[in-house]
Amino acid sequence: MAQINVNGLTFSYEGSFDNIFEDASFSIDTDWKLGLLGRNGKGKTTFLNLLMGNYPYEGSIASPALFDYFPYSITQEQMQLTAAEFLEEMKQQCEIWRVICELEKLCESAQILYRQFGTLSPGERTKILLSVLFSGENDFLLIDEPTNHLDEKSRQDVKAYLSSKKGFILVSHDRDLLDGCVDHILVLNRQSIEVQKGNFTSWWENKRRQDSFALAENEKHQKEIRKLRRAAAQASVWADKNENTKIGFDPLKEPDRPTRAYIGAKTKKMQSRVRQMQRRINREIEEKEGLLAELEQTVDLKMTLRAHHKDTLIQVKDYTLAYTDAEKPLFTNLSFTLSRGERLALHGENGCGKSTLLKMILQKAGVEKHSLPVSESGICETSSGLVISYVNQDTSMLRGGISEFCAQRGLEESLFCAILRQLGTERVQFSKNMENYSEGQKKKILLAASLLSPAHLYVWDEPLNYMDVFSRMQIEKVLSEYQPTMLFVEHDAVFREKIATAVVEF
Repeated sequence: MAQINVNGLTFSYEGSFDNIFEDASFSIDTDWKLGLLGRNGKGKTTFLNLLMGNYPYEGSIASPALFDYFPYSITQEQMQLTAAEFLEEMKQQCEIWRVICELEKLCESAQILYRQFGTLSPGERTKILLSVLFSGENDFLLIDEPTNHLDEKSRQDVKAYLSSKKGFILVSHDRDLLDGCVDHILVLNRQSIEVQKGNFTSWWENKRRQDSFALAENEKHQKEIRKLRRAAAQASVWADKNENTKIGFDPLKEPDRPTRAYIGAKTKKMQSRVRQMQRRINREIEEKEGLLAELEQTVDLKMTLRAHHKDTLIQVKDYTLAYTDAEKPLFTNLSFTLSRGERLALHGENGCGKSTLLKMILQKAGVEKHSLPVSESGICETSSGLVISYVNQDTSMLRGGISEFCAQRGLEESLFCAILRQLGTERVQFSKNMENYSEGQKKKILLAASLLSPAHLYVWDEPLNYMDVFSRMQIEKVLSEYQPTMLFVEHDAVFREKIATAVVEF
């Protein structure tokens, strides 16, 4: 057991006006199973890269441990090879028998090591990379969002696997995963960094209590400030009134009136009292200034829905779909209907055809202009005049600035940026090109555009990949409140349980 000590860490990207980290200091233990939380863009992946020594920084990071990072970078050449052929290129002195042992713990066959890497499913690739990562000894491992794009079974395998390990930092926004396999939480707050023992749920309960206490204390503080300001204003009025009585005074004509000296002394005393009150108010404000600084006060989002004239929007009956060059169909005899107000979740393993079905529905509704190379049988129909708002799981098409994006989509830029701000995107991001955003920030672009687009039906394909926990909760809340008609794919079990009115199993 050893400690990793971070002292005075300061870092910003070249050309950026804001620091990602500023004079940050904390310690973590190399035996911990540490979950790393924070809003998108707060520096989680950046911190892992700093530990790896990939960027220059100010301050110090002292560690007796060697670091290794997931995911490994896979080249296009390696995608054409089997994993067994390039194991040592990922991790020096990697022994294949150790990798095979780790694969067994992940409930995976060693045969996938001898298949072309590019043909493997996302779950199979993740399991190979994790097995390579944990095949060494005495490394402190940095694991960056291992469950994105994974189906339910693969997520459960990864959760069980990581729960049996120790000595790692796990960056994840999957609440179920964090609850299942971490024993400490490191949180990048708005203005500070905190380390706490426990999993996500215990940290969240503590945070809610702390936030409630801070809000109550702040309300008491604001009442005291308002009372002091009223008293200061009244004293200031009295002082001004007395000061005015000094003007135009003739002692021969008004012998009963107090002397100027007396009035001056009284006025001076009142003005002194006003200044003391103002100093006290300023001192109170300074003392309480940081009280609400760390609150993640998520703003309620809004949607504008369209009402369709038909009750049934999508009908799928005895539907079979296959790629034209495939040996077997993606699925056969699938049947379901989607009516107004329903939110259907498509659920199944990677590669079973969920995303392809969504694209076929978009194609039939006239949203997707490119025909897929597929053959189909059975019924897959959409109602006429259906307006669909679509969130693609792929963000690679996002290029250029916010203004261009809004112009292309016909969105009002001020409203669009307001939604992004509500989702925790910093204003400084608005001046950057979207290709330089993090994956979580890109997903917020697509979701903000969808929320701002009035539609009969919302089709979302894995919308929460890379999205931070706070934004996930905001999305859950707006969907629960407005109850739009939806067809979606999402492997976040908590989100699916809260939002779906029914699940279509593949």
